[in-house]
Amino acid sequence: MSDGPLILVTGATGYIGGRLVPRLLELGFRVRCLARDPERLAQRPWSDSVEVVEADALKADTLPDALRNVDVAYYLIHSLAAGEDEFESRDTRAAENFAAAAEEAGVRRIIYLGGIQPKADRQSRHLLSRLETGDALRSRSVPVTEFRAAVIVGSGSLSFELIRYLTERLPVLITPRWVSTPTQPIAVRNVLNYLTQALEVPESSGRIFEIGGEDVLTYGDMFHGYAKARGLRRYLIHVPVLTPRLSSLWVGLVTPINSRIARPIIEGLDNKVVVTDESAKELFDVELLAYDEAVSRALKRFEDDKVETIWSGAASTSIGEIHETLEDDEGMIKERRQIRVRASASDAFAVIKRLGGENGWLYANALWKVRGFLDLLVGGIGMRVSRRSYTELREGDTVDFWRVEEVEEDRLLRLRAEMKLPGTAWLQYEISGVDDNECVVTQTAFYEPRGLFGFLYWYLLAVPHRFIFPGMLRALGKRAEALASKRKTTATPVVV
Repeated sequence: MSDGPLILVTGATGYIGGRLVPRLLELGFRVRCLARDPERLAQRPWSDSVEVVEADALKADTLPDALRNVDVAYYLIHSLAAGEDEFESRDTRAAENFAAAAEEAGVRRIIYLGGIQPKADRQSRHLLSRLETGDALRSRSVPVTEFRAAVIVGSGSLSFELIRYLTERLPVLITPRWVSTPTQPIAVRNVLNYLTQALEVPESSGRIFEIGGEDVLTYGDMFHGYAKARGLRRYLIHVPVLTPRLSSLWVGLVTPINSRIARPIIEGLDNKVVVTDESAKELFDVELLAYDEAVSRALKRFEDDKVETIWSGAASTSIGEIHETLEDDEGMIKERRQIRVRASASDAFAVIKRLGGENGWLYANALWKVRGFLDLLVGGIGMRVSRRSYTELREGDTVDFWRVEEVEEDRLLRLRAEMKLPGTAWLQYEISGVDDNECVVTQTAFYEPRGLFGFLYWYLLAVPHRFIFPGMLRALGKRAEALASKRKTTATPVVV
């Protein structure tokens, strides 16, 4: 490994951080990654070339080790996944903690990626939070280089995924007034150009730079530009009465972006965000891409199955907090939720193995029975309410209207639906152990729709899914924690 400057990258599990790390390594820098859950970096192709330190910017006492001997720190942390009621305070607190720890550690500079300040009196909470984060980082003595960007265009970026899914899935887009708002999109490779070049441009220290691509476009222009690149014909119908809340609910239904995350993003789309200070162009040598070229490159990544990172990659959970994502991968819809529980993997799996039959499904059992009755009405097998063993499962067992397709003790259970469906469905539970007393449970509903009715069926069930599956996961976590507590209480004491 190089003996050059040590660079710390926060948010390495995220969209920008996960792409920045390999580029810094290519330039010969020593890289350290800060992560709340280091296991999430273990499968990255560059993981053996970096040092990983477990830390959380919201927990000030975890930061000194991460910042020790660091020359420059990239701050790429945000709390948008925490929900619209929490992300602002969490972002500010995390930035203040980080700035104080960086000052104490003698860090020479912080490089931060935020958002362009809106050019209007009314500003969204999301964009204001990005500006306040920059102010919090500058509250101490460490110089900060802040890059402010608008829409980032790249395979897997949150803004691009919003445009991609809405354009792909809807031949007619019912759009609110924000589709006429000007913005200045920038290709993700250009963002990475600026972030890496800042290390070699000392004049950038302590300054704020607005960065954007070659084009100033409305969101309507971007929808049409994407449709043109894909050979699609799309129509936009403006409906001025659509509020951000209604828009976010619609986005949450049609796209993989949860409405809780979509709302602060959509509130920001009504703000004009364009570059008014061209100093970044003057100081850095970046060949800016036009929007059409950025879209073409992003689509090529999807076609070649070479998407490096995706916007949802950084989301992780605190104890008891559920994180949700929805993906559509080559026609396979994946509805994934995670929860972190204070119980071992074996305790959590013991609860999972008891699902169904007389044990029930932990939450909304009446609705599960209704679903079984409806299956009977169309000639299916119905609920069955049976299983071979009360406590154990093996491959091939039936569990109500599911069949066990794969089971790995303390790690994995996958059930395949045997009810009548316009497609194929699976329900899967995976467990990753954090330590002997804590684990993360991932619940994923897979659905492969067959024809138009298959898609209509999925979206018909989208609303009940939004409370049934999270309810199941919370109940599962509580039972696992109760089992762990009971096990500890009844453990035979050791006499010394």
